[in-house]
Amino acid sequence: MTTDSMEDRIRQFILTEFLPREKPENLHNDTPLRTSGVLDSVATLRLVTFVEAQFGIRVEAHEASVENFDSVDSIAAFVKSKMTGAS
Repeated sequence: MTTDSMEDRIRQFILTEFLPREKPENLHNDTPLRTSGVLDSVATLRLVTFVEAQFGIRVEAHEASVENFDSVDSIAAFVKSKMTGAS
């Protein structure tokens, strides 16, 4: 899977579930999600569940941090690292 495809799937989930009235072009890969309040703790858990199911990884509680889940870019980088065994 390409990083672009992964980012597109993550972005589409976020738009559908948390920003249904937002224009897709307004959600950039570096848009802050948690630090801006787009995602609260419950939304982050939903996103973690989606990421686990879509990409076949296991996210440990300490890995669901702002560092790993604050933007589409950071989520994709985290998922990629988990898929390659780097995390």
